[in-house]
Amino acid sequence: MMLGLYRAMTTLGAPLIHVYLGRRIKAGKEDPHRFNERLGRAAMARPDGPLIWLHGASVGEAMSLLTLINRLKTAAPTANILITTGTVTSARMLADRLPKGAVHQYVPVDRMAYVRRFLDHWRPDLTLWAESEFWPNLLSETAARGKPLILVNGRISPRSFKGWSRVPKFIAGLLGGFALCLGQTEGDAERLRALGAPGARSVGNLKFAADPLPADAARLADLRAATTGRPVWLAASTWAGEEAIAWRVHQDLAPTHSGLLTIIVPRHPNRGAEIAAQLAAQGGRVKRRAVGDLPDAGTDVYIADTMGELGVFFTLAPVVFMGKSLSADGGQNLLEPARLGCAVLHGPRMTNFADMAARMAIAGASLPVADGTGLSAAVGRLLRDTAEADTFAEHARTFAQAEAGVIDRLMAELSPYLQRLGDGKGGA
Repeated sequence: MMLGLYRAMTTLGAPLIHVYLGRRIKAGKEDPHRFNERLGRAAMARPDGPLIWLHGASVGEAMSLLTLINRLKTAAPTANILITTGTVTSARMLADRLPKGAVHQYVPVDRMAYVRRFLDHWRPDLTLWAESEFWPNLLSETAARGKPLILVNGRISPRSFKGWSRVPKFIAGLLGGFALCLGQTEGDAERLRALGAPGARSVGNLKFAADPLPADAARLADLRAATTGRPVWLAASTWAGEEAIAWRVHQDLAPTHSGLLTIIVPRHPNRGAEIAAQLAAQGGRVKRRAVGDLPDAGTDVYIADTMGELGVFFTLAPVVFMGKSLSADGGQNLLEPARLGCAVLHGPRMTNFADMAARMAIAGASLPVADGTGLSAAVGRLLRDTAEADTFAEHARTFAQAEAGVIDRLMAELSPYLQRLGDGKGGA
């Protein structure tokens, strides 16, 4: 009943959908050169042979799928790999990091005409759906094509569980289309079972298996030369409001940490000019990477508003605060700085990574802070006591490496489906 109503609304609401998408294009949230992909129109021909389709919503999900893609290419060398995401930033990241033989397309908007056009063209033989973006039309129509659909690294937060529980038949119908549901944690698997995925289980969090973020040696050398002798800390993947907090931290610590440099990597690089103007108006001496600047002796804050360089800055900065955890809710992946030997800090609003954050804190692999005042105290403490910062960093690196075997467990679960891949001519 609800699925039929949803389909009717998304069909009849086509004019409103187009208005909404037009606004997203103007806001820079859609790629105008590849917009047809969002309407289900492929930018390339479907290759011959079996095709495995992976979907992740944005950068975080796509990053976790890269390791899986490399393993799939080894386990199923004749298979073609298609990965879809829905954001411009994830598309840019994948353009640099996808292996040969794997292609990216934007996921179609969840309207039946677009969904069917997409599926009619690509005809996936196996679909691997990451985390928690449950688009009703896309999932139900994919399942109806009769090819295996598997949820990998599934995530159902307590808040999402509460919301889906209000429509139990609807979510049970969507989850029933999966041949297999694998949760990130035992808690995710339990919530999936409660929502209607009776065989759901956990093999661990795929994010543990991701490779360290790349760090270009030449760019890193330039930055090290520009910051030699200065205490440096990094506020990474920040959201609106957290840049102002980082600036207050800088003001608190600069009198006792001579030459302090604060680096800010905003989660959305297109905010760089806005952030720079905001901090300059408050007296900050700011430089921006997007315009080609390097920090000099007079720079207080360096805005790294570029794509694909987070690994460089994690390697440069010994102390890292991960954003979307003080002024916004959800958190970011703490394992990314942990793999590169950083002392990792985060705020209390880590709902998307609650299990990871709790376990890292217990293991001494991260340092939670309650607010901006707590962040100032923690950053100052770690900059003063480099031995303590090194201990946190080593615990973080050990924690990140401890469960890398999740990829082997996941591949064991996928093995029967990979063995059954046909000639890939596709089914209806």
